[in-house]
Amino acid sequence: MDPHVRDCIRSYTEDWAIVIRKYHKLGTGFNPNTLDKQKERQKGLPKQVFESDEAPDGNNYQDEQDDLKRRSMSIDDTPRGSWACSIFDLKNSLPDALLPNLLDRTPNEEIDRQNDDQRKSNRHKELFALHPSPDEEDPIERLSVPDVPKEHFGQRLLVKCLSLKFEIEIEPIFASLALYDVKEKKKISENFYFDLNSEQMKGLLRPHVPPAAITTLARSAIFSITYPSQDVFLVIKLEKVLQQGDIGECAEPYMIFKEADATKNKEKLEKLKSQADQFCQRLGKYRMPFAWTAIHLMNIVSSAGSLERDSTEVEISTGERKGSWSERRNSSIVGRRSLERTTSGDDSCNLTSFRPATLTVTNFFKQEGDRLSDEDLYKFLADMRRPSSVLRRLRPITAQLKIDISPAPENPHYCLTPELLQVKLYPDSRVRPTREILEFPARDVYVPNTTYRNLLYIYPQSLNFANRQGSARNITVKVQFMYGEDSSNAMPVIFGKSSCSEFSKEAYTAVVYHNRSPDFHEEIKVKLPATLTDHHHLLFTFYHVSCQQKQNTPLETPVGYTWIPMLQNGRLKTGQFCLPVSLEKPPQAYSVLSPEVPLPGMKWVDNHKGVFSVEVVAVSSVHTQDPYLDKFFALVNALDEHMFPIRIGDMRIMENNLENELKSSISALNSSQLEPVVRFLHLLLDKLILLVVRPPVIAGQIVNLGQASFEAMASIINRLHKNLEGSHDQHGRNSLLASYIYYAFRLPNTYPTSPSPGPGGLGGSVHYATMARSAVRPASLNLSRSRSLSNSNPDISGTPTSPDDEVRSIIGSKGLDRSNSWVNTGGPKAAPWGSNPSPSTESTQAVDRSCNRMSSHTETSSFLQTLTGRLPTKKLFHEELALQWVVCSGSVRESALQQAWFFFELMVKSMVHHLYFNDKLDAPRKSRFPERFMDDILALVSTIASDIVSRFQKDTEMVERLNTSLAFFLNDLLSVMDRGFVFSLIKSCYKQVSSKLYSLPNPSVLVSLRLDFLRIICSHEHYVTLNLPCSLLTPPASPSPSVSSAASQSSGFSTNAQDQKIANMFELSVPFRQQHYLAGLVLTELAVILDPDADGLFGLHKKVINMVHNLLSSHDSDPRYSDPQIKARVAMLYLPLIGIIMETVPQLYDFTESHNQRGRPLGATTEDCDSESGSTISQTVAMAIAGTSVPQLTRPGSFLLTATSGRQHTTFSAESSRSLLICLLWVLKNADETVLQKWFTDLSVLQLNRLLDLLYLCVSCFEYKGKKVFERMNSLTFKKSKDMRAKLEEAILGSIGARQEMVRRSRGQLERSPSGSAFGSQENLRWRKDMTHWRQNTEKLDKSRAEIEHEALIDGNLATEANLIILDTLEIVVQTVSVTESKESILGGVLKVLLHSMACNQSALYLQHCFATQRALVSKFPELLFEEETEQCADLCLRLLRHCSSSVGTIRSHASASLYLLMRQNFEIGNNFARVKMQVTMSLSSLVGTSQNFNEEFLRRSLKTILTYAEEDLELRETTFPDQVQDLVFNLHMILSDTVKMKEHQEDPEMLIDLMYRIAKGYQTSPDLRLTWLQNMAGKHSERSNHAEAAQCLVHSAALVAEYLSMLEDRKYLPVGCVTFQNISSNALEESAVSDDVVSPDEEGICSGKCFTESGLVGLLEQAAASFSMAGMYEAVNEVYKVLIPIHEANRDAKKLSTIHGKLQEAFSKIVHQSTGWE
Repeated sequence: MDPHVRDCIRSYTEDWAIVIRKYHKLGTGFNPNTLDKQKERQKGLPKQVFESDEAPDGNNYQDEQDDLKRRSMSIDDTPRGSWACSIFDLKNSLPDALLPNLLDRTPNEEIDRQNDDQRKSNRHKELFALHPSPDEEDPIERLSVPDVPKEHFGQRLLVKCLSLKFEIEIEPIFASLALYDVKEKKKISENFYFDLNSEQMKGLLRPHVPPAAITTLARSAIFSITYPSQDVFLVIKLEKVLQQGDIGECAEPYMIFKEADATKNKEKLEKLKSQADQFCQRLGKYRMPFAWTAIHLMNIVSSAGSLERDSTEVEISTGERKGSWSERRNSSIVGRRSLERTTSGDDSCNLTSFRPATLTVTNFFKQEGDRLSDEDLYKFLADMRRPSSVLRRLRPITAQLKIDISPAPENPHYCLTPELLQVKLYPDSRVRPTREILEFPARDVYVPNTTYRNLLYIYPQSLNFANRQGSARNITVKVQFMYGEDSSNAMPVIFGKSSCSEFSKEAYTAVVYHNRSPDFHEEIKVKLPATLTDHHHLLFTFYHVSCQQKQNTPLETPVGYTWIPMLQNGRLKTGQFCLPVSLEKPPQAYSVLSPEVPLPGMKWVDNHKGVFSVEVVAVSSVHTQDPYLDKFFALVNALDEHMFPIRIGDMRIMENNLENELKSSISALNSSQLEPVVRFLHLLLDKLILLVVRPPVIAGQIVNLGQASFEAMASIINRLHKNLEGSHDQHGRNSLLASYIYYAFRLPNTYPTSPSPGPGGLGGSVHYATMARSAVRPASLNLSRSRSLSNSNPDISGTPTSPDDEVRSIIGSKGLDRSNSWVNTGGPKAAPWGSNPSPSTESTQAVDRSCNRMSSHTETSSFLQTLTGRLPTKKLFHEELALQWVVCSGSVRESALQQAWFFFELMVKSMVHHLYFNDKLDAPRKSRFPERFMDDILALVSTIASDIVSRFQKDTEMVERLNTSLAFFLNDLLSVMDRGFVFSLIKSCYKQVSSKLYSLPNPSVLVSLRLDFLRIICSHEHYVTLNLPCSLLTPPASPSPSVSSAASQSSGFSTNAQDQKIANMFELSVPFRQQHYLAGLVLTELAVILDPDADGLFGLHKKVINMVHNLLSSHDSDPRYSDPQIKARVAMLYLPLIGIIMETVPQLYDFTESHNQRGRPLGATTEDCDSESGSTISQTVAMAIAGTSVPQLTRPGSFLLTATSGRQHTTFSAESSRSLLICLLWVLKNADETVLQKWFTDLSVLQLNRLLDLLYLCVSCFEYKGKKVFERMNSLTFKKSKDMRAKLEEAILGSIGARQEMVRRSRGQLERSPSGSAFGSQENLRWRKDMTHWRQNTEKLDKSRAEIEHEALIDGNLATEANLIILDTLEIVVQTVSVTESKESILGGVLKVLLHSMACNQSALYLQHCFATQRALVSKFPELLFEEETEQCADLCLRLLRHCSSSVGTIRSHASASLYLLMRQNFEIGNNFARVKMQVTMSLSSLVGTSQNFNEEFLRRSLKTILTYAEEDLELRETTFPDQVQDLVFNLHMILSDTVKMKEHQEDPEMLIDLMYRIAKGYQTSPDLRLTWLQNMAGKHSERSNHAEAAQCLVHSAALVAEYLSMLEDRKYLPVGCVTFQNISSNALEESAVSDDVVSPDEEGICSGKCFTESGLVGLLEQAAASFSMAGMYEAVNEVYKVLIPIHEANRDAKKLSTIHGKLQEAFSKIVHQSTGWE
């Protein structure tokens, strides 16, 4: 067999060699947090109960309220429900469940332990499963596995021919189908021949036709169309048996007879039948053209798509149709697809998804004898598309042809390839097959060959015998493929058409009656032998056929001969020929010459002019049909065969000349056509690699072709890259090259002697299926040798005799398997190797061993010697490659850099193979590769790094690619080389970048490249192991610890070694970075970029945060680390993250802002601070965090650090902040608690406070948004971005890179826009809307109900888990404080976070743990609440009361328990609980006043629960406590009922005032609230002009204020309490503060309103005087001023006094005036 053919076949049938790293799929590059994966991990989440979801909607809620009203009215129909009745109401309501053991005295440690156990049980293991991954287009480390190289198919159509019926049935009709592209003027498929004749008609031809092979009986065919367009027609041609008369005469009967008149014309039909019978008998082996028609394919596809029926019936006729072709096309474009359909161009032609259509073609055009050529056909087809088609005027042949057209199924059964091989899934070879029809694509298709195909198509076009003497009119051409000159040497390689044998030795063209210069439209398909010799040729014999039966005239008379030799100078001869025709048989030895050569003594038609046109086309995966490739392959094979001299083309090459020829042929590869280069890509690269590895020995000298081959490879790869832009992945890797490396490339010296077919033992590992390569489809290896050949082939013999059989046996042994699936092989399995070494040693790589192609390694050299006849100077490919790359320069180096990824990947695969084949995979890393190779690698890496550093501004795109290639290379090396060595490579890259960074004004581009680089390296599947998580940090060996602590920038740490060790774990200290090298790099990048003083790195925030987020989320989902102990180890690698994030507190996005409306006691509103200034953190939030409610201008203490630096920080975007915080929570959740506690102990108060600030922010950040929000967001058709500004800034300032650069240019510089709403990660818009299209596709806008439910479910679980982690951390902080006892100030912060979390939207599950923690906290540090943090006490009461009115039972029962214990603890401290009483009463008023959907029913149950606790509390039964509780509860209940009633009696002013009076009475113990209500009453009265009543209210207010002022400050001129006001109204005595539990006003938070001051009192009195005056009660005016005058006198305020005396004068004169009037 020819060596080239052998190589081709080996390349097509060899098993893939695939390197699979055992855990590779777990690296971040392959283990992305995709949506489906998230969904998988989110299965089985419990549904969290949220009050906000439970709360009824507005409308239903109103009804319930009315219902409740009615109920509360029925108790007492009088409008003034009495005190007693409201108590009755309370006594009758039901309490919630009591918490068991609440009142027991349990030691605090025990309570903590119980709380801890409960909190830790049933927690969700993987935090990141609940958090949507950040919005990244394509993470940089994602490398897709390249596609398996496989046979190219376009879009595939299945055409089934169902039936063909004419008006009369008198003779067999033969049909063929093919596709034509009118625009390209090209036939784009081979012919499909089918035969729909009845058995009776077939019977007429029995003598002429051998028995039909099943392969020729197909009636359905699969067409492939790579470039579908509006110009594709399906052309159907019909032929019949030759008969006397031209086509018109023969077609006449078909046009005039109608089926309906069959009986009428019975005799005529009989006559026709008998004629037909005669012609069939005599001329049965000849055909004549008959009729044709065409179907415009896209019409069918588009109309089938738009008609809404399952399968569409389309009638195509020509005669009756009024409309035109083009109208038809438009009318079929209906419905929603019209837009896609009418767009011009190819994108509109999609054949993969239309509805199957059944066509009935009713009209055929008869063939014109003088217009049979393809040229004429294209004219007709173009004409058909015009409205006024000429064809319309022709009289049609009516017939009915039914065809089904549908998209081809994925893996059709019973399918034959164009070579008639069976495609896998061919259960029964007796079933009628479906033929795959070979496509001749309209334009080049760039896909490497992967199957053996060797076909020749012969198209006789025309013959001109006008000048030939003698009679030659009915001409047919007989075509034969000959292997010698004897007439018996014809080969049976011509494919049969329909209903005949599979192969035949000759083919005849159809006859045009009485035409001396006929056109032909035949296609003759030949199977080329694998090896061609100079004697193979095509022989054409021309015959005259006599149609009439005359005496002594033979049937056929030869009238000419011509031929085409198949090889010319060793190359296949194809193309367009115009041949002279000889009148006599050619002489001996003609076959090696061309007929153009004038042979002596031969007679030629028309003086040896060319009279016969024929085209020969080869479709072959063996013949390159490119002179440059042919020459290169021939030379390389000649070396193998070692035969000199070599004839190549018309040159003879001697051995001494060979080297130059070889080199020049290598460099000439550049001139070859791209299409053949791509088709033979695998073989070409294999050969070039072979020349590198095994330099040939020429004339006894070893010739080194490494450099030439390297250059050739670089230029080929660059050509592919430039010309095939469409097939690159995101890293610019060409998919054809990537799949060559991944599947096909193997070390050349592992080639076997001969490709032995059949199953063999498989090496390899159990985990991976071997990918066997059949006719290039992965196949299982143990196939029985299914010979896919039909039984009618005479040629099958048991032993492969000819090269063809050899080819067949190789291919046949594999069977064709189109299922592109990975198939598990049966066959013996080797033990899995590298089962699982300990985590710190590296993983082993698994490589799929090819089938037993390797004889043992020792024989390799000897077998090579026998094979090649040259010494196997084996070089190792990776070593040679590295060497060539290091030494190359100039343009070669440049082109290698352009496509560095290719050489890197080649090198890595070569290294793995080398280790595998030399059994070194288990060898220690250090000894695997020689020193000089390591030196080359080091040199290579550092020069490439310097290229990156020096060229990143000029060649942005190229450097981006180079940078990622280098990173992937180092990532791969971590799997095969010594870890320390690879780390030193990384370090050298880092050094180069760092030294450059110092000198750059704007470093962000380079830092961005470095981030990509690092992210790719860290995506290694053993990233955790590489960081040595198991070895704990040892204390540094420096003599004085202070040195190292200075180095690690640690501040307030104690300096003994143990503490230093803990400190090192939490800081990016030198030991930390040495020990955990990669993690250290990652965290250092994070710290550097997030540092507020880092200039110009703002745009990289998102990028660096995503990197950390990505790593953590992959650890989280990695099954290897699912065990909590292991996770804690992994978390240790990230402990410094906590410190880094603490540093960034002032820059984090402020999630708390949205809470100000939530009724937090904030004095300041957002307007107070300039919200646009982008200052560090808004004033309100600073205050909220500090827990102050009065706006203070100084920043609260916890932000001292940032306040002093005085820099304006840019805040992070919400998305980035959220990602950072979830990372923080992950570390806190998984880190070892004791380690955390030790570290907390060392932190300064300032730092701990900062940690608490962070937790406070986390609470807001992960707050549950609620189902309603998801629904609302869904109904806003487009979600607005929540922080456009930050995104735009990132776009403008940062994340450079060519891609972004381009995007940025195209969108124009974007302006900044202030940040918008507060929703977390929902942003879907990247840019301003007028700049770009909305990104609609990323999220379908209308989510289904289920999806909204699912989102809410996830969000609820995330909120719960996040808050529980925060709670865990708070508990650790509290324990730390209890140990040190010095940081009481921290507890306030803890409480603040707790209270804040209670104020947010929380799940019932979280709240019960939260209340438990709060109860424990209060019982441990009671004085904290009641003495220091009184502000917080008020807050706590409000929160508890709010949860007491919750609609969820468990929340209520926990809240009421907490509230009861709070009262109890307050009582135990001082025998009364005035503080809690007052705070609760105040809270109730604000709750009732502000809450919208407040439901008294629920609160009433909680009050009842508290009452029940008091009744059951045995310890305090003897004290006044139960009674006080009862009074309080009744009072609260009274206020509650009255307030609720007030809402009802909005319209009834008397009732309203009455209720207000009662409420004010209920607030007797809380002066501030009573004052508020008195003032409310005054306001209501004066609105209604009841001035006297208003004045009385104001007097009461003044009395109340006076009462408390006299307690506070003893000033002589002030009124002595309420007694002073007796003269105005005796009722004023009600305001005296005498009861036992009145709170003294010097306590903070009491009487703190602005009215409880001297000026407040003055104001009230002045208002009162004015009201009395308006009411005409002038005597009272005097009394009021009596109280006022001393105050003004004391202040010597003459102006005020003069005004007052003026007023008094007016009043008295009015009195005088009135009394005189009465008199």
